[in-house]
Amino acid sequence: MAETGGPEVTIASGRVRGRFEDGLAVFRGIPYARAPLGDLRFAAPVPVEPWDGVRDCAEFGPHPSQPGATAPLTESCLTVNVWSPGPAARLPVMVYVYGGAYRGGGSAEPHHDGAVPAAEGVVVVTFNYRVGIEGFAHLEGAPANRGLLDQVAALEWVRDNVAAFGGDPDRVTVFGESAGAGSIAALMAMPRAAGLFRRAIAQSVPGTYFSVPLAADIAAALSGELGLPPAAEALAPLPPERLVGAADALLAKMPAYEDRWGPVAHLPTPFAPVVDGEVLPRDPWSALSAGAARDVELIAGHNRDEYRLYTHDAPDEPAGALLAAFAPGLPYREAFPEASEAELAELVRSDWLFRMPSLLLAEAHAAGGGRTYAYELTWAAPAQGGALGACHALDVPLVLGTLDSEVGRFFLGDPAPEEAQALSRDFRRAWTAFARGEGPGWPAYDPERRLTRLFDVEPAVVPYPEETSRRLWSGHTFAALPLLTA
Repeated sequence: MAETGGPEVTIASGRVRGRFEDGLAVFRGIPYARAPLGDLRFAAPVPVEPWDGVRDCAEFGPHPSQPGATAPLTESCLTVNVWSPGPAARLPVMVYVYGGAYRGGGSAEPHHDGAVPAAEGVVVVTFNYRVGIEGFAHLEGAPANRGLLDQVAALEWVRDNVAAFGGDPDRVTVFGESAGAGSIAALMAMPRAAGLFRRAIAQSVPGTYFSVPLAADIAAALSGELGLPPAAEALAPLPPERLVGAADALLAKMPAYEDRWGPVAHLPTPFAPVVDGEVLPRDPWSALSAGAARDVELIAGHNRDEYRLYTHDAPDEPAGALLAAFAPGLPYREAFPEASEAELAELVRSDWLFRMPSLLLAEAHAAGGGRTYAYELTWAAPAQGGALGACHALDVPLVLGTLDSEVGRFFLGDPAPEEAQALSRDFRRAWTAFARGEGPGWPAYDPERRLTRLFDVEPAVVPYPEETSRRLWSGHTFAALPLLTA
């Protein structure tokens, strides 16, 4: 509930006014970079121009262009939002990176609200970054990974300005889910992001990072939907809805590209970070195992039934083709003899896309000398008769405490049961303690014991529980995905 008056602080670009809401100072829609319009549409982010007077920051900035949000932008979508318990404090800072398959998402979505964790004694920052073609398509004449460069710019804004909101720039933790977790893994491998955060929490890391040949081929297919070459100069004049429409059109045709793109053709997105050798020099697993981020503490984990979010109400698919696409040569049928065809299809996609990339990221970071903690969410979502299990994205409303948001109600029902409320408190205690530098409350991961925290009604610390899958994938190396045929 908003209170009368409003807090004002001075940052590098000018003075901003927020709102007092339920004991927090809240600022929304502060630009951290110039609007990516015109000549800047496919450029790296450019610092925002200073302003005179006091800028009112009560409303979120516009969403980046994506399905459902394609109106022409007249102001910058590259904005940050801050929830602070007290501008005079020196509190840990938690910066949230949203997911959305690298083609959607935004900080204004109610399930990404930062008020609940901020009320527990941290400064919470959320922000927008470019997605879809504008953020991740590999285009001629444009820097690679523009969405990741936006994230670096937002973290630089945090470094330079968060003290004005009561945050400690030397105690920054990044946390995020799905594409947000994949972004965080990339940031840990990026020289440009070095020193911008001390801790990271990666929730359900996707194993999708593209090689340059694959990314270029996908970009050609995307621009081909528009009858144009895959070049920034050719695409820049087009309105946002044309670019979003091209991505939607390609999404429906992706299975036809399996001979060229391999398992990527079975995914719900044609976008991912590109291991381009400059912005992202190496894939996260090889970079972390070589010690690229050994000074950053990491929590990495996943949900038990990740892919059920996509299959619970879809027709069953034969497992054979999916096993061949995602896990060629791995004996899934022998390893899971009691599993049905549908269960095998779900398992292999959960393992390839989220579960094993997250586990192997934890192992890579530990091997590179970084302090690492592992977890798994095993509590099943109660809504829809329990059909969703512990599926992908269930952790988002639990971690952020947004149980009564639309997404929270989708997973948890309305109202959320006490079990969900207790589990949400458990997540936040662990995440905020980690951000304070106290550790999350369970032992660090090592390759011998593999201790993993289970988030459930009855929490436990056990050896990594998905042992069968771990053994199947123990010899696999996640890396930049190749283009199979030219």
